[in-house]
Amino acid sequence: MITSTVMGLKIQHLPVRRLTADDPGRWLAAGWADFLRAPALSLTYGLGLVLTGYLIAMILVGMDLESLLPVTTAGFFLIAPILAVGLYDISRRYQKGEPVSLATTLAAWQRNPTGLGTIGLILMLCVAAWMQVAILIFMAFYHSAPPPMEDFIHGVLMSQQLIPFLLVGSAAGYVLASAVFALSVISIPMLLDSEVSVGTAVFTSIAAVRKNWDVMFTWAATIVFLVGIGLGTMFVGLVVTLPLVAYASWHAFQGTVE
Repeated sequence: MITSTVMGLKIQHLPVRRLTADDPGRWLAAGWADFLRAPALSLTYGLGLVLTGYLIAMILVGMDLESLLPVTTAGFFLIAPILAVGLYDISRRYQKGEPVSLATTLAAWQRNPTGLGTIGLILMLCVAAWMQVAILIFMAFYHSAPPPMEDFIHGVLMSQQLIPFLLVGSAAGYVLASAVFALSVISIPMLLDSEVSVGTAVFTSIAAVRKNWDVMFTWAATIVFLVGIGLGTMFVGLVVTLPLVAYASWHAFQGTVE
């Protein structure tokens, strides 16, 4: 264990390596190799995540809450790291020479149910906080709750407050997404790999981001780019990009923690 000081607080974490600018490319290459080893299983898992997103969208449309789709989509991706545990396990099993199947993938959380459940709860709380903050920001600018889509287009997208609203909302989303990335980018694969405490996993993740902020910024931007490609294809591309990001994230953990 190593003791570091973050914002005046002493935290204990596992040792982390100094990364280089080439590492994100290596993680992606290793992730793509895992994808090609299990294309059917990867696409099936990715399709399941995409269909979950579509289901959430359909529920919002049925409740005349289409205007919340952008906020909810952002929230979905805040919690996506815990939903990808089965994909991390595929990479873990390939690395250790263990058999891979749909059954082992779906049961991956059983390796550390307490730790993974706890970090999942933390991410759910982050999503709830994001939803509340987004609605409060909207109400601060428009003095009402988000309206139905027909009113949203005329009352929001064509309003003078649109640009400052988007700037403030994007800034808030950036801060929260950065925090979620810092606490989860290493911690969730680590909790799957071994029964360390949630605190140790989270502090190791934060220490890794702090020590390698430039490389981790590049890695976060790469994830956003790949997810953006998926979103730009009406979620269809996410069937491929989500598994790819998950596999690469496993190799990011393996390459970062000593």
